[in-house]
Amino acid sequence: MGDVLVGACSWTDRQLVASGWYPRGRRDAEGRLRHYASRLPVVEVDAGYYALPSRRNSELWVERTPDGFRFDVKAFSLLTGHPTRPEALPADLRGAAGTGPLRRGQAGEGLLDEVWGRFTDAVEPLREAGRLGAVLFQFPPWFAPGGPAEAALEACVRRAGDWPLAVEFRHPDWWAPHQADATCALLSALGASAVGTDMTQDLPASLPPIAPVTRPALAVVRFHGRSRAWGRGSKEDRFRYDYPVAELAAWVPRLRRAAAQADELHVLFNNCCADAAVRAAETMRELLTPPRR
Repeated sequence: MGDVLVGACSWTDRQLVASGWYPRGRRDAEGRLRHYASRLPVVEVDAGYYALPSRRNSELWVERTPDGFRFDVKAFSLLTGHPTRPEALPADLRGAAGTGPLRRGQAGEGLLDEVWGRFTDAVEPLREAGRLGAVLFQFPPWFAPGGPAEAALEACVRRAGDWPLAVEFRHPDWWAPHQADATCALLSALGASAVGTDMTQDLPASLPPIAPVTRPALAVVRFHGRSRAWGRGSKEDRFRYDYPVAELAAWVPRLRRAAAQADELHVLFNNCCADAAVRAAETMRELLTPPRR
């Protein structure tokens, strides 16, 4: 069985910082990360979606975490086809973006090349230090199976080179019974890790609770909480959820099967409201730890 690393999808969320999970004296930027890394072995850099990460931050993250710690970095919104405000770009690139929200298909090749290059440079210190677990490409709900989507995935893989890629789909058709095998085959051929999800199951856009393994080096499962406000409302409405132990325990056999097929399994909690994600992560890690004999 591969290594199972359990963590949260942010260590800097304002509600987490205010929750009291970080002890007094460890609430500055360095103290927070050092404390988090002493409790959990993997974290997702969700801020990479909202703004291009910086190389200097990656260097600091390497200094502040132990060997074996992993960062899964969420790809910048423009790289996954989400509308991107010009203000999210570095100041020197905003002139090329126009005035309204920008999508990948509307961005010129020169701007895309520059964004890809800067993102690559920013995460390189993590990769060099062995801290980069995956670069997470989370595609939007309208990214449906078909030729255009497959071409976009292939283009991402070409640009990403030897990055460890993980792909999360939001359109439910990717994992519909008639499509799931083809989705696994596509991601496997591209050398990308499929991302399994946990979420509420009674919405039209619900994704099934599966943990597919399409790349032997790494499997990823993200727990979004089970709020019925998924896809609408405020962030607190969408992600406010405390996992009961029974719901986490029901996932244990599925996660162990995934871990048996991969060198490393990342289990990440995205119910980032107060300290709910880190508490769920610590509980899940206990559930997945074999009893001592």
